[in-house]
Amino acid sequence: MTDLDTPVAAPRVPALRRAVPALLGYAAVRALGLLALAVWSGARGKSAYTLLTARWDSLWYARVAAHGYGYEVRLPNGDVHSDLAFFPLLPWLERGLHALTPLSCAGAGFTVALLASLAAAWGIFSVADFVYGARTGLCAVLLWAVLPVGIVQSMAYSESLFTALAAWSLYAVLTGRWVAAGVSAALAGLTRPVGLAVVAAVWTAGVVSFVRDRSVGAQDSSQKHAPGVRDDGHAPEPSDAARARRVRRTSGAPPTMCAPHLSRAPRTAGGTPAPGAPPWRRALGMLLAPAGAAAYVLWVGHRTGKGPLGYLDVQAGWRNGFDGGYAFARFVADKFTSIPSALAGAGLIAGVCLLLWLYVTGVRQRQPLPLLVYTGVVLALALCASSYFGSKPRLLMPAFPVLLPLARALARARTRTAVLVTAAVAVASALYGAFWLNGSGPP
Repeated sequence: MTDLDTPVAAPRVPALRRAVPALLGYAAVRALGLLALAVWSGARGKSAYTLLTARWDSLWYARVAAHGYGYEVRLPNGDVHSDLAFFPLLPWLERGLHALTPLSCAGAGFTVALLASLAAAWGIFSVADFVYGARTGLCAVLLWAVLPVGIVQSMAYSESLFTALAAWSLYAVLTGRWVAAGVSAALAGLTRPVGLAVVAAVWTAGVVSFVRDRSVGAQDSSQKHAPGVRDDGHAPEPSDAARARRVRRTSGAPPTMCAPHLSRAPRTAGGTPAPGAPPWRRALGMLLAPAGAAAYVLWVGHRTGKGPLGYLDVQAGWRNGFDGGYAFARFVADKFTSIPSALAGAGLIAGVCLLLWLYVTGVRQRQPLPLLVYTGVVLALALCASSYFGSKPRLLMPAFPVLLPLARALARARTRTAVLVTAAVAVASALYGAFWLNGSGPP
């Protein structure tokens, strides 16, 4: 018998209980970041709460929540900044929470961000735990928490909400819950334009599963009259290889999509093989996935009177576009005009190279296909966009699967070493976040 026929043993515990250590570690890192921000801001006579809830994009979200769409700012150079550039799910949640509680729209946005960041941490843990185990899941969550711009996870921004929806959509795909994956992808598409990455992951997984179903069906049909078939038309007891193929087929996806190794069966968080999904469920999940983004983009096109391309015109007013990375390359090249700025340029190049190396490492480690597709699209949209370059670090934040190679390495380290490294990076991240928000901060 092959190991595909034997479920991987794991304790049958509720998913939340399994994730508790990761969530506690995440909460501790975020609390440290907020404490550092409060102390730093207080020393400078600023309000940490204002920096988190009433600056930059958070003002736009709160304004949409309070008054709806229709506000725009015309700049002297002719650019038009319209609130239609901001997707509606976060403002809807802010408005709903404001209506149900004494919180202002800004305070509601802060609350949503805090809750969403915990949901994101839980989702990241679930994905990493499913693929590599609980220890790697814990490390993945902590690495996401200690990102240099991790303080954005606690701001009234949409990054935490989007990451939570993306992570749970990917987890649903990996575990064969296609309708849940489609619904989560649709909500992610109502949160940020990069929801396209979640849709791409769901669609790629769905298409591959259907193609595999068809190829396996054709193979089974060709073997029906093969030598060794009994006179009653039934095959003899299947071999180990046949049973392995059957286990893979019941997952509704190829093994490389559901698990990191060909020799490992798709698993749920509890360790049992993932149940099969009827074709209609997969099709429904695929149809639901792009519904959110498509609905909002079409609504913006109708409101602006410019049809399906109206949203692109709105983004152009913010000087946002996709140029294949040309503008970003020029931005980096312009840094090499003096020694101080050249160091910054070298740092940018090193950062991009690190991201690409981590992604390639994930490919070589055979990460599940949905994760690779999702991460690749997020990286491409962030690095190849012509938007404000200071926002790129936070635009890359939802690409959490790129951290999995580092999480695996950290999980293999001795516990004391892992704790010391994580604690040191957490302190550095907290200090940098406080410095960043009290300085230029995120747009």
